[in-house]
Formats: sequence, C-alpha cells, structure tokens
Amino acid sequence: MTPSPQPPIEHTEPHGHNGHAHGSPGPSDRHSDRPSDGPSGGLSGGLSDGGSDGHPPGQSHGHGHGHSHGHGPAAPVSKHLRKVIAAVLIPFAVAVFVGMVVLWPGGAPGHERTGVGFDRQTQQGVVTSLEQVDCKSVNAAQVPTTAAPSTPEGRQAQAEQTGECKKATVEVTSGPDKGRTFVEVVQPGAPRQLEDGQEVVVAYAPDAPRDLQYSVIDVNRKLPMALLAGIFAVAVVVVGRMRGLFALVALVVSFGVLTLFILPAILQGSNPLVVAVVGASAIMLIALYMCHGLTARTSVAVLGTLVSLLLIGLLGSGFIDWAFLSGNTDDNTGLIHGLYPDIDMSGLLLAGVIIGSLGVLDDVTVTQTSAVWELHHADPSMGPRALYRAAIRIGRDHIASVVNTLVLAYAGAALPLLLLFSIANSSMGSVANSELVAEEIVRTLVGSIGLVASVPVTTALAALVVSADRSGSPAGVPATGPIRGRGRRRKR
Repeated sequence: MTPSPQPPIEHTEPHGHNGHAHGSPGPSDRHSDRPSDGPSGGLSGGLSDGGSDGHPPGQSHGHGHGHSHGHGPAAPVSKHLRKVIAAVLIPFAVAVFVGMVVLWPGGAPGHERTGVGFDRQTQQGVVTSLEQVDCKSVNAAQVPTTAAPSTPEGRQAQAEQTGECKKATVEVTSGPDKGRTFVEVVQPGAPRQLEDGQEVVVAYAPDAPRDLQYSVIDVNRKLPMALLAGIFAVAVVVVGRMRGLFALVALVVSFGVLTLFILPAILQGSNPLVVAVVGASAIMLIALYMCHGLTARTSVAVLGTLVSLLLIGLLGSGFIDWAFLSGNTDDNTGLIHGLYPDIDMSGLLLAGVIIGSLGVLDDVTVTQTSAVWELHHADPSMGPRALYRAAIRIGRDHIASVVNTLVLAYAGAALPLLLLFSIANSSMGSVANSELVAEEIVRTLVGSIGLVASVPVTTALAALVVSADRSGSPAGVPATGPIRGRGRRRKR
C-alpha cells in the first residue's frame, strides 16, 4: 500500500476546496489551486457520470486524479440520482414524442376562402402615383342619412365633403396579375394614409367586378420588422455569446413546433388541450436543454415546469368551465368558429393559457434551480432545509416581479378595450363580468398561480437533488468533514 503524499494536502488547506475527500494524492490537489473558474457549471451537473465535478464528494479515496477541476460550481449529483431523474424524464420525453407522431397533422386543412377578415387572397403591391382630388369628384363624400352634425360621424362626413381625398394608383407586384394596376381612393379621415412609392398588401376578390377585384388592406412592414428582428438577434448573440446563439435556435424551433404542429393539429380537429400540452412539453424540453445543457440542473427545472403546467391546466380547465367562458369573443375567434365549427373554442382558450404561461415558467424554474446550485456551491455544508429557506427568499422577489410583469403584459394588450369601458363609465364589476375581460382575468390569474407554485416546487426539488449526495457518500462521511477537520488541526 503506497501512502498518499502529505505536502499537496497542506498546499490545499488555505483554499478549503471541498470537491475532494481526505487522502487524495497530489495530482488532484494540484488542480485545486483555483477555487473556481467562473459561475457557470457548464455540463458539470449533467446526467452522465462525467458531467459533475469528475466524481461525487468523498469518492477519491487512495487513487490519483489527473483531470482538471476548473469547471466552476459542480453539481454534486450521484449516479443513483441521475438514474432516478432519467427514469422520470426519459419516459416523459418518449410520451411527448409519441404524442407528436400520433397527432401530427401533416399540414393545415384546405378550405374555400370566404373573403372575410384574414381569410382573403392577398398579393403584394406598390403605390406608383398619388394625386390630390376633390372628394366629391370620386363620390367619397357621402353623409349618412342618420348622422347629425353634432355626432362624430356627421362631423367627419361634413369634413370629407369639403376636404381633399387621395387618388392612389397601385400596381400589383406578385401573383398571376403581376403588373396590373388599380385605383384606390383614400379619404382624409382614414386611419391609414398612402404615400408615393409605398409598398402595400392588396386583397383579391375573384367574384367581384374587374375594377373592384383589388383593394389595399394594409401596408408592407416586412423591412422594418426584419431589421428589428436582426437587431434583436445581434444583441442576443453579442451579449449571450454561445448561450444567446442556442437561445435563438431554440426560439426558431419553438416557432416551428407552434406553426407546424400545434396550429395545424388544432385545425385538423384534435383536442386543443391535448395538442397544447404535447406541443408545450416539446417546446419546454427542446428549449431548456438546448439553452442550458443536458444537466441535472436543467432536468430539475424541467420537472418543476412540468408540475406547474399540470397545475395550470387543471385550474384553467376548471375555471373556464365554471365561468362559462366560450372562447368566442371577437371577430377573429368568430371567424375561426365559422370556418371550423368543430374546433372546441373553450379548449382553444385553455391551450392559449398553457402556451402563454410556458415562457415565463421557464424563466422562473431555471432561475430558482440555478439559485439553489449556486447557494450549495457557496456553502456546501447547507442541508436541504437551509438551501430551501435561502433560495425561497430569492424566489419571493422573483414572484413579485414576475406576477406584476404578467398582469401588466395582459393589461397592456387589452388597453384599448379597457379604455372603451372607461369611456362608457362602466363599473369595475361590470367590466370584470364581461366575457371579453373575464377571459383575460382567468388567463392572468391561472397563469400567475402556476408561476407562484413553481417557485416552492422547483426550489424544493432542487434542494433535495443538490444535497442528496450527503447521505450517499461512499465512505459514509460528509463531503466537507475532512476539509473542516484539516482546517481545525492547522489552526491548532
């Protein structure tokens, strides 16, 4: 039996490095000269054996280690716990994959266009010329017979009688009628004004008279939108580097799942709730593991997110039924119901709640899991209860900010609607009781309850996992015991 050389041990005492048990030979201790290379654990908490600190605490008895330990905060997860996590997540991932295969729609179903709203044939166009004309000459000034001058409609009509209209010549630049021109009259009070050379979106109505088949329905915003998306992508990559790049890839994949699976599957008649659960689970697995790596830390965040999504689904289903929310409250949902009457609109509402909550849930669960890991790295002597108490204090701050963010996001989206209720001097009770607002209230509160619940659930799971090796050390000795003992002997 070859005794372990003592000088290297003396060398590491000032650092207090807890990643090695007593009796480790020189090579491993020589690598402990660096307390940490950075806050990121990389793959140190991985589900594979080589993904932690190289070995669980207390496992390096009487044999050499030639590998480096400069990985930053290690994830002290035992092989047994990795197997337990894999036993839970692998069947779940397989079930999600099978669900996507079974529900895969193969594309959106075809239908005859109604020419209403978004259900119109559209082409691209450009304004080639613009001319100021008298509104009377183009029959644009017509006062409604019931509009009195004291009403806004009457005042607008009178202004149009004496005002000047714009006569725009628009050329179709795409489709079978490319090169064809038509005239569009823009009234002075119209919310959308045209300019010479402006790119526009035109609607095509094949059943209308030839002179009325084309009309301008919107402006082309592709260039500014693409530029803004490019600035966003550059900012994410510059600041986040490889993490930012992987986040962008995960974002593209998430939109792919949404547009290629979730939306067509719902249009094909599949249950919106089942489709949303399967699709959201696929997005969660792809986004979290792609952005944060195949680690035990990420796996705990996945478990916390999954539990919270289940809670949101149960609460949403119960309260949507109890409040008799139909999900058919505006022109868009009415058009969807008219085109596809077999779609469960209340189920579509619940699917929107689940998908809308997923993005914020990812943020909360990943943050809480990382907080527990970092707290354990800062003080490895902390047990699961101490870790939970410390991390939940961080979680309370996160809850306050995230819930406020979620409520304000929904309020901002519904601001024009709330403004209308304010103009009508409606009471808060009557506003909240209307189905259009009640949908947003249920969506906000159910999602917020899921977010609040995700903090203690994820924190508890992370605290249990990150400290589980204490009772499972091969030598039956706490990982930090030998180092504290050497420190006390030196002080004496």
